[in-house]
Amino acid sequence: MSATSSDTSTSVSTHILDTSVGRPAAHVGVRLSVRDGDKWVEHGVSTTDADGRCKDFPALPEGTTHVRLLFETEPYFIGRQREQRNQQAEAQQDAPALRDSGAFFPEVTITFAVAPGEHYHVPLLLNPFGYSVYRGS
Repeated sequence: MSATSSDTSTSVSTHILDTSVGRPAAHVGVRLSVRDGDKWVEHGVSTTDADGRCKDFPALPEGTTHVRLLFETEPYFIGRQREQRNQQAEAQQDAPALRDSGAFFPEVTITFAVAPGEHYHVPLLLNPFGYSVYRGS
C-alpha cells in the first residue's frame, strides 16, 4: 500500500484534547487501519506530539472507503494519574474513582467513511469517563 502524492490522495490527521484538564493529550499511541474487503489492515502508527496532534500518517491507499483510528488511552491515563499522585500529597481516596487501569475506556476506536481526494481531521475530545469525536478542519 504505497502513498500517492497526487491531488486525489486521501489523508487523515487527528488530535486529542483532554477536556478534564483543558490540555492536549501528549504521547498517546494512535493506530490507523484501512478496510480491505472484510478485514482491517494497519496502515500507520503514530504518537501524539506535545500539542496532542498526529500529522504524520501516510496517505491512504487508492480505493479506501473506510478508516479506523485506535487511540491507546489507557497508558495516557495511567501516566496522568501517576503525575497527579506525585503533585498532590493527598490520600488515594480523595482522587477521582478510576478503574485500576486508570481509565474507564482503555482504548477508543473510531471508524469512519472517506472519499477520494479529501483530508479528514478527526479530533478526539477525551476525559476519564467519556469522549466525543467530530470531523474537524
